[in-house]
Amino acid sequence: MKDIVSLCKRRGFIFPASDIYGGLNGFWDYGPLGVELKNNLRDRWWKDMVLCPPIGPDGNPIDILGVDSSIIQNPKCWEASGHVGGFNDPMVDCKESKKRYRADHIKVFIPKDGEGVNIAFDKDAEEDVIASRLKKLAKGKSAEDYDVTFEKIDADQMANTVGPDVKKPGSLTEPRQFNMMFHTYVGATAGDDNKAYLRPETCAGIFLNFKNVVDSSRARVPFGIAQVGKAFRNEVTPRNFVFRSREFEQMELEWFCEEDEVPMWFDFWVDERTKFWESVGIPKSELHFLDVEKDELAHYSSRTIDVEYRFPFSAPEFDELEGIAHRGCFDLTQHQEFSGTKLEYFDQPTNKRFMPHVIEPSTGLTRGVLALLCQAYTVDESRPSGVYMDFHPSMAPKKAAILPLTAKDEHVPIAQRLYLSLRDEFAVDLDIKQNIGKRYARQDEIGTPFCFTIDNDTISDETVTVRHRNTMKQERIPLDNIKPFLRAEIGK
Repeated sequence: MKDIVSLCKRRGFIFPASDIYGGLNGFWDYGPLGVELKNNLRDRWWKDMVLCPPIGPDGNPIDILGVDSSIIQNPKCWEASGHVGGFNDPMVDCKESKKRYRADHIKVFIPKDGEGVNIAFDKDAEEDVIASRLKKLAKGKSAEDYDVTFEKIDADQMANTVGPDVKKPGSLTEPRQFNMMFHTYVGATAGDDNKAYLRPETCAGIFLNFKNVVDSSRARVPFGIAQVGKAFRNEVTPRNFVFRSREFEQMELEWFCEEDEVPMWFDFWVDERTKFWESVGIPKSELHFLDVEKDELAHYSSRTIDVEYRFPFSAPEFDELEGIAHRGCFDLTQHQEFSGTKLEYFDQPTNKRFMPHVIEPSTGLTRGVLALLCQAYTVDESRPSGVYMDFHPSMAPKKAAILPLTAKDEHVPIAQRLYLSLRDEFAVDLDIKQNIGKRYARQDEIGTPFCFTIDNDTISDETVTVRHRNTMKQERIPLDNIKPFLRAEIGK
């Protein structure tokens, strides 16, 4: 994972936000290549959901419409959704290190013999870190001499617990609830009367616009509303690069249907979302489908499947990439009650009025980008770069590189003409400087699928050498065949 993070900064995928000031924990900026990768994934999702939605069980295309709602909504919205009162995590503070931890993100080692202190670790602490710290603090004991718990420990045990980043017990406070929403103030004065929140998820704007969309379009249940946008959560312990951050982007669909059709549509969306991830380069073998146990479901959900990916920091296990949840009719019912606006759907053909149920495939766009980066990262010591990024051609930030073999007058003009002829259809890179080997290495590290080299033979026979990224195979093709070649390869 450290190597992936290093490559991301070195090659311009992802930078720490405010990097020149030392960064700001939980916030990230996307560089020239990162923003292209993110936009490719976003645009593909939007195309597959809104512009060319899937074929439904009846053999006809389903109906999905898009919205782009405001990041700041009326604060009553978050009261209705339960975020003001219930969007809380139990937090533990360390009075010595001044750090704050989620109570369920620390594991406490309790001596089996009852002798000595409890020792707390971050839940993701590696075995060598645990062994080293136990050696320093536990006077000869090893991990086998402890019981490990994630459960809340009582006040006496807390007083006898050494926090994750200190050496003496007694610095950890009792867990207390901490609301994760960022707040701001709307208007000229700052007070409770004009307090507002940055949205912690994008789906609320969809529910708030359900009536507007139905009234202004020909949408008929079953149908969906899709949105891509930023969300904000004041995570106490952002971690694992962009996996858990305080500002992130989501791609969410709310699929509205009748209650008795929920099982059919739920299975439909699990299948469709699986096919989507495979189509952008994530093999099914790297995915895991967790049917969330009832006691761990969100309060609004009667069933949720987490689509998980084998990230390097979770391997050999998996961590969440997307959630597919049956939200029932909770959201529309709550917003109807709190707003006083009728949100029931009236079906004219059947003369029936009902509150639609909702199935929500909710995808983290930034987590999706991370999955693409992790999946693409391929070590290959046989090439100068030592690594290449095996992006699916449709996701690659650059589809091709145009490389004049030398900076000679004969090579560069042909390369420039080729670049200009391709750039209106493909994201291509014109790279003239350095020797050809170093330029190949750079294109390998940024994941460019194809390099077209202009050489002396190009001048005489109007062919170029195309180098395939993964195999490093080289072949000659005519200049006139480059566009059809790229169309065919990217569309695979």
